[in-house]
Amino acid sequence: MKFTYCNTDTRAVSKDIGVLFPGFGKDEVLAVMSPHDDDAILGAGYAMLAAQEAGAEVYVVIFCRGDAGYSTVEEKAAIEEVRTRETFDCYARLGVPANHILRMNFPDFSAYGHIGWEKADGKPGDMPRMLRFLREKKVTRVMIPNHYHEHIDHLATYMMASFDVPQAGDAALVDHGTPHAVRSTLQYSVWADFDPEDAMVRGRNSALRANRILVASPAVEEHIDDAIRAYVSQEKIIEDLVATRRERQTAGGAFVEPYIAFDCRPKINLKPYIDWVNKYL
Repeated sequence: MKFTYCNTDTRAVSKDIGVLFPGFGKDEVLAVMSPHDDDAILGAGYAMLAAQEAGAEVYVVIFCRGDAGYSTVEEKAAIEEVRTRETFDCYARLGVPANHILRMNFPDFSAYGHIGWEKADGKPGDMPRMLRFLREKKVTRVMIPNHYHEHIDHLATYMMASFDVPQAGDAALVDHGTPHAVRSTLQYSVWADFDPEDAMVRGRNSALRANRILVASPAVEEHIDDAIRAYVSQEKIIEDLVATRRERQTAGGAFVEPYIAFDCRPKINLKPYIDWVNKYL
């Protein structure tokens, strides 16, 4: 397959996957956090294939059950079972086996109530299970969904993942696995544009909100299209998303998948404050 990696801040264009995943090396494990079962393939499919081609092991973590994904009343009773089968088929077509798919099983439109270590009712939230997963599988890279104006479950998944991920490397809660730090994180979009914050802070045009772009050959898009077709039950629900995939195509015939590389736990830079105090105090 053919991939090109771009950094919109530095304008670097490279064949090195390190543009997406800095310091990419051996024993890499990528986990894609997917609010619903089809979101990972729709928003991070190219990255999953690129990571596999570069030697990484890939997991998909699905947060919601898919219980709202029926288009007729007749489908309602069996929709979760149907979507489970379709999910295994979809990701198998990408080379991701069934035992690399983790299901959190939160109800659709309700993931937000599961954020944290413990829920309001005293039952475990998402974090104990997520922490054990990240440590047990020795996850090195994580892809997190766009939180900006997409869906309440996307926002909830973003919140869970972006705050759970840094905890995986902390020397705490060691009865939930040996600490293992995640090296980098990327945010992907399923349909909505990203938050303009990164572009504004870094001085990019606010229309260019992603700071990383993966450019893929038509063969890659065909591969993703074939995998998406596994979701027969979701055809009416995602038909607009599938139809707009042609908007990803460049003048040269390649296809793009944008992301934001970001630090889940950025440290404060005190220098500007010190400089101000030194100047005015």
